[in-house]
Amino acid sequence: MQDMKQEEILEEVTEETTEQTAEEATEESVENGNEVEEVSDDTDEAEAGAEASEEKKGFFKKKKDKKDEKIEELTDQVKRQMAEFENFRKRTEKEKAQMFDMGAKTVIEKILPIVDNFERGFAMVEEADKDDAFVQGMDKVYKQLMTEFEAIGVKSIEAVGQEFNPDLHNAVMQVASEEYESGVVAQELLKGYTYKETVVRHSMVAVSE
Repeated sequence: MQDMKQEEILEEVTEETTEQTAEEATEESVENGNEVEEVSDDTDEAEAGAEASEEKKGFFKKKKDKKDEKIEELTDQVKRQMAEFENFRKRTEKEKAQMFDMGAKTVIEKILPIVDNFERGFAMVEEADKDDAFVQGMDKVYKQLMTEFEAIGVKSIEAVGQEFNPDLHNAVMQVASEEYESGVVAQELLKGYTYKETVVRHSMVAVSE
């Protein structure tokens, strides 16, 4: 009888232990599942945050690219305008210099007849009168005028003894000459001048036959 009671008590203890173990296993499984779900949720949140960050970066990157393109466009436009202004400045300076040279050339053309009269007057002065104070004074004025001409770029054209050059000489007649070969300037009838390598007046010459 006593043995039967002991067996019943042992069976009850075993059943209680088994049920307790099963309950603990179930609770542990549920807790593990929750942890997995929590980890999964954290992973999803991290991935969503990373995607949002990438989208944000892409958005600002696109804005930055548009800004850089606008800066490059404006920079290129400024460079073009500066180049156009530089070309305009050079062209204006060139035109101004040309206008100045044209004005100077006009003034020189008007002064040249005065120079011619000086030279004609000196050619008529006799040897005995060359020491006269008036003649010497006029000679000084003439030399001063020619010095100023040379300073601004006015030069006389070489003619006698030079081969005839239609760009510098104006042949008005031919003469027989034993001194010069044919086609060479034998006489200078009117002196010619240049201003900065540009002919102001051609030399009027006679060319040997």
